[in-house]
Amino acid sequence: MEGRAHPLQFTCTLHGRRGRENWAPIYWSLSTTIHKSTTIRTLVSPNDAISASEPIGGPPPRSGLTGQIVGYTSFTFIVYLAIGLPLAILPAYVHLRMGFSAALAGLVISVQYIATFLSRPWAGHISDHAGAKIAVIWGMAMCAGSGALLVAAAWLHGTPWLSFVCLIGSRLALGVGESLGSTGATLWGISAVGQQNTAKVISFNGISTYGALALGAPFGVVLETHFGLASLGFLTAAVCGGSVLFAIGKRAVPVVAGEHLPFQSVLGRVAPHGIALALGGVGYSVLATFVTLFYASRHWQGAALCLTAFGITFIAARLLFIHTIERFGGYPVALACLSVESLGVLTLWLAHSPWVAMAAAAVTGFGFALVFPAVGVEAVRRVPEKNRGTALGVYTGFSDVSFFLVGPIAGTVIGAFGYASAFLFALLCVLVSLGIVAMLRRRNHVLAAL
Repeated sequence: MEGRAHPLQFTCTLHGRRGRENWAPIYWSLSTTIHKSTTIRTLVSPNDAISASEPIGGPPPRSGLTGQIVGYTSFTFIVYLAIGLPLAILPAYVHLRMGFSAALAGLVISVQYIATFLSRPWAGHISDHAGAKIAVIWGMAMCAGSGALLVAAAWLHGTPWLSFVCLIGSRLALGVGESLGSTGATLWGISAVGQQNTAKVISFNGISTYGALALGAPFGVVLETHFGLASLGFLTAAVCGGSVLFAIGKRAVPVVAGEHLPFQSVLGRVAPHGIALALGGVGYSVLATFVTLFYASRHWQGAALCLTAFGITFIAARLLFIHTIERFGGYPVALACLSVESLGVLTLWLAHSPWVAMAAAAVTGFGFALVFPAVGVEAVRRVPEKNRGTALGVYTGFSDVSFFLVGPIAGTVIGAFGYASAFLFALLCVLVSLGIVAMLRRRNHVLAAL
């Protein structure tokens, strides 16, 4: 998943996982090894170069391009609708109605993210070897199964531990379904409309994610209030089950034949871009997690307006400026966007009124909007076409790691230096991301000159 809406950040704060920080040296070592052993400019053979891929059946008409892309990213929308529906319900349901501890209530939410992160590479492997269509079908089926288990959990509420086990199973299935569905849908869309439209597919994928979460969470609250928890499971199973049939009826794209790169090689090529993404996303993670507490610490009202401002400018920037990646390239756009994001986060740190903070959140959203697709386009260019699914899975996985770690790390910083310091921490992370992207761009120029 590219990004997560505000409610998702609660459990990231409590249940972030440690032990990932020692990966970075390995990633850089692998990447350096690959670069030293490569003599071709594009780092892949001309026949394998992803930039040469074309949509099946020729380029789509410009007038119908958006409709075609939406036809594939609609699967992502359905996946995140399934995620959003129970999002605001389950913590209170587990803690207040079932009587379990707050830690177990948080576990019910965070276990889905763990499953998503761990299954990202596998989802990419399935997309590359079995095909993006198969990955989407399996992902939708897993999400439908998650809904069925949610119904079972509601029916077994009289036996709390058995109901809790069903909830855990539902969340695990949803996490795996998220990996398969979103990765498969993205790759399916890119393969169908052509590599030259990668940025557009990734961008609409993100809009689908944010839109579905924004719609699903309040709608889920209304449904549960009037019809109970089981209604969320029934709706999830029905919509996701129907999407399986829809996916079966869509035309598959051929799986690219040939030998695939080992996972370690894909990891080494994509890892620097993933690290840049993870650090660049810290501004959003801190804003979504701590802005309410930041406002409360200063006795301000209207913290939700910050998130609204962020969301409006985020979506507006994606709709209005996505073509800039195709025109100027991923690295220049990423550098510009990270610079704007850093300005927004800096202003949040120094904000002296709620209106300044809201304006800063809007600037942050505008800047962060194109970071994922801009860096992602450059990441997938680093691997052959037949490894795109794995590359997308690995790249997106770094965003998951960021969500896991930012909550507890920023929370520790806040405990020592106060709420405003979280935005200073975010600013430093965004600046490091800016430096990494600048280094990647410089390295790309050096390789192109060889």
